[in-house]
Amino acid sequence: MKEVAGLGVLDSRPDGATVARVFEEVDAGCRADSGDVVYAGRTYTFPGTRAEATAHYRTAAAVGDGWNPDPEALPGDLCFAREGMALSTVFLTAGRLAEAGHGSRPGLTTGTGCSVSIDSYVNSGAEAGCRVL
Repeated sequence: MKEVAGLGVLDSRPDGATVARVFEEVDAGCRADSGDVVYAGRTYTFPGTRAEATAHYRTAAAVGDGWNPDPEALPGDLCFAREGMALSTVFLTAGRLAEAGHGSRPGLTTGTGCSVSIDSYVNSGAEAGCRVL
């Protein structure tokens, strides 16, 4: 988990982005249904637009840590893959935060909320990609 949580792309964020309240630490662990998936993620709030955040993460993933766009990603998804890992950036909505047990928008009062997460497939033999997320 420490290796996945320490990947540089999780600390990369657009200029002006800040760590959202209640998301100060990297969230890392193993998926409850399988010990074969280790995950790590960060959540930020950004005063800019979704397009600006998307451009930042496309560049950060391409130049940092060797991520490649996932050819299996659905249109509009911001997903990358490398060596048994999948990286995704999700733009947050009140509904997604509520589903995750975080209320409506804690610490995300203006701009764009985004979550950057990595799933690492350990000993599963599964090929990493956005479709398996």
